[in-house]
Amino acid sequence: MKHSMKFLLALAPIALLAACGGGDDDLDDRLDIADPKVRFVHAIPAGPDVTLFRGANAQSDATDVPYLFASKYFDVDSGDATWSVKTSTGSLDVGAVTFDAKRGNKYSLLAVPSSSVTEVVLIDDPYNKGLTADNARVRVFNASFNAGSIDVYLNAPGTDLAGVSPTFPAVAYKAASPASGSDSVDLPGGTYQMRITNAGTKNVIFNAPVTLNVNADWLVLSLPASATPDDVKALVVQSDDDTPAATELTTTP
Repeated sequence: MKHSMKFLLALAPIALLAACGGGDDDLDDRLDIADPKVRFVHAIPAGPDVTLFRGANAQSDATDVPYLFASKYFDVDSGDATWSVKTSTGSLDVGAVTFDAKRGNKYSLLAVPSSSVTEVVLIDDPYNKGLTADNARVRVFNASFNAGSIDVYLNAPGTDLAGVSPTFPAVAYKAASPASGSDSVDLPGGTYQMRITNAGTKNVIFNAPVTLNVNADWLVLSLPASATPDDVKALVVQSDDDTPAATELTTTP
């Protein structure tokens, strides 16, 4: 009986994970023993189709993909490699980054715009999530060259911003919050109001309702909706979604 009880207790976390769902949240991820994983996000509005390369090898998970494409995480070998993004037509360079892929970590490669060029940005997620945790995980990246630093709020709908601090404060242009190499912010699943303001102010430049599911894993990108100052939109990439696409949100009154 004692041996049976120990066996059942050992299986309990596995059963909980199985009940959680989520395409990129497996037991080996939470135990920090999974192979390194990479995903690619095409976040250049009106940009051409592109292909992701590791060294000279095109990646089948991200070949000839359009704006709003977001791959699922896919396993890669450990070790140093240069990852580059090129246009599908003409093989023009979009950007490149070199990093050492480590077991247990997840890496997001983002093709993002700027006022004059494009580039590829790396976010390293150590993914330190407890075996029985079911909070959502959220990270923000500011790709809005027309807005400068921003504050991002995720609060219950109708919350007065005057009485709360930003969930993600002072996110500089081309920066992530939490920073690359740190874990995402844990938030309970539920309905939220997402608002983006100019950093240090309560001047709302983006507003939209969102629903965070239990065990969701979100990367939220702020992008220029136009070249007009402070005209921004949000891109939500869900690694727990089986659909390889990002969702573009537009501001609501």
